[in-house]
Amino acid sequence: MPGRRRDSVAFTVVVGVLVLLGGLAMAVVIALSGAPSSLALAALLAALPVGPLVGCFMWLDRYEPEPRSLLVAGLLWGAFVATAAALVFQALGMVGGASETDSLAVIAPVTEETTKGAFLVLLLWWRRHELDGVLDGIVYAGMVGIGFAFTENILYLAASYDGGTDLGPGGTVALTATFVVRCLISPFAHPFFTAFIGIGLGLAISSRRTWVRVLAPLAGLALAITLHAAWNYSTLSGTSSFFLVYGTMMFPVFLGVVAFAVYRRRSERGLLAEALHDAAERGLIPASDIPWLVDLRARRHSRLWAKQSGGPQAERAMRDYQAAAIELGYLHHRYLRGTAPSDFGDRGHDHVEALRTIRPYISFPGQVVPTR
Repeated sequence: MPGRRRDSVAFTVVVGVLVLLGGLAMAVVIALSGAPSSLALAALLAALPVGPLVGCFMWLDRYEPEPRSLLVAGLLWGAFVATAAALVFQALGMVGGASETDSLAVIAPVTEETTKGAFLVLLLWWRRHELDGVLDGIVYAGMVGIGFAFTENILYLAASYDGGTDLGPGGTVALTATFVVRCLISPFAHPFFTAFIGIGLGLAISSRRTWVRVLAPLAGLALAITLHAAWNYSTLSGTSSFFLVYGTMMFPVFLGVVAFAVYRRRSERGLLAEALHDAAERGLIPASDIPWLVDLRARRHSRLWAKQSGGPQAERAMRDYQAAAIELGYLHHRYLRGTAPSDFGDRGHDHVEALRTIRPYISFPGQVVPTR
């Protein structure tokens, strides 16, 4: 589809250029923030929570895996574009007369959540077909938040080691304290805040009501800013205030968001099965294939079977078939809900044609592998 290809190219160019510019800006900021040895140590420590956090969001994303390139783009946007843009806006606020307290408690939450959320807006604008609902919004928002937290943690860890914070003269004691608070106790903070923007956009995409489409993203942004502001403000009143806010508000709300995300993930199987069964009744996909598509273990088993029976080429064909069927299922689900995108017909036709092209060359466990 020419229109979709143009949108994809536009998204890639805009995000790529902004990531490059943001990366150069943050490289300068980081280089000026400390000695090479302290920066290397800070980067190493800041990277430790990245893997587990990414793993959590990838686990949420298993039923309908998003393109890896877009997930990486979200990480890079958070690490470079959002951090650089937020620093510029915060600097302008300080020049305009804002105090350090105002900057931390008001300007930082507004600028950081807005610049992080901008990536989701670009996705919605140019790659809308990749956003199917709330879970997709949470996953992309989480990736942006992880990237942002990584770069910000480098700056905080380096500053604490070099004595640039209120934790004393610096050194390993200050560095350890900062690492414990930012990387062990609260590594989820930025992904958690920005997840509300993803939830808002997901609800807007999934709703037929105009007022929900308009208000849900704004409410998500407002919640992200509010929680971020409360978090930052708690750090201004000492350790006891921080842990009070952490224990009575932040952590319980965080657990609620986790429970909500897990619930949405668990509902994905039923959603996909219902949509594919309806698609099968319309002759779009063989009904016998559905059990091998809606269960994650069955998907893995069928890929292994394909590899053992037909080699790497058969495994690739199975992966392509699964991907097309899953995309068709989620697109058909939106059709059944009455929230199908404007290019529903063209996208559905592409998926069905892909399935019909690949199906003669794959088999599921217990079937005979066709030969070309």
